[in-house]
Amino acid sequence: MKKYIYGLLFLGLTAFMIPTKKNLMQLEIQQSKMNTLGLIGGTSWHSTLDYYSTINQFVNDYFGNNTNPPLLVYTLNQAEVHRFQREDKWDSIAGLLTHAALSLNKAGAQSVMFCANTPHKVYNKVQNQLDFPIIHIADATAKAIHKKGLKKVCFIGTKYSMTEDFITKRIEENGLDVLVPEDEKVIEELHRIIIEELTYGEVKAESKAYVLSVLKDMINSGAEGVILGCTEFPLMIFEDDLEVPIFDTTKIHSQSGVDYILKK
Repeated sequence: MKKYIYGLLFLGLTAFMIPTKKNLMQLEIQQSKMNTLGLIGGTSWHSTLDYYSTINQFVNDYFGNNTNPPLLVYTLNQAEVHRFQREDKWDSIAGLLTHAALSLNKAGAQSVMFCANTPHKVYNKVQNQLDFPIIHIADATAKAIHKKGLKKVCFIGTKYSMTEDFITKRIEENGLDVLVPEDEKVIEELHRIIIEELTYGEVKAESKAYVLSVLKDMINSGAEGVILGCTEFPLMIFEDDLEVPIFDTTKIHSQSGVDYILKK
């Protein structure tokens, strides 16, 4: 009798665990409604986690259940990327990103995103090697700023994105004015905070106070909003820290990825 009961329990559990043809068909229909997106992360992995969790949460909210999006993740070696940056070997960084994008595409991704602002320095070089799109972080950010009705904002990020215009110019081309720090010492200190602290997930009270003082100076110079132009700054700066709108490029870029996944 016990064997009979155990047998029924086993069959019941097996039937519960094995997907039915109807469930598989429903899953295929749901998946067919979404594009597959590739995330190129690792710069840093802390912000990559934010991309992954934010995109999943947005898609869960859209469907009103635990539907997860078809996401693929390729993690770069941040130590190698930083070494190439110090050695001014941006072609090598472009090579890493191109290889990652092609690998994701081969695995099924129909579009990819760089999960950080600074890699967009070589966006054009990488995009020219691909026959599928890279979703640009600056385009998504400019769209979010326009929705708030602002005209002038300030921008902080790595020294590469503050001293060069591969992000800010693309935002300005969308009809916006962008302020960046001009003092070299300020630029170097913001960069140091990112590289030596935030990329390790470390948030120091004195560093946060310094960043806020820089932002408040630019707000006093006319900035109506703040762009956190490094995907690590949202680990430190929050909406209630300032009296003007904050544009979290991690969240904004993630939402752009969700729009692509959902074919909006």
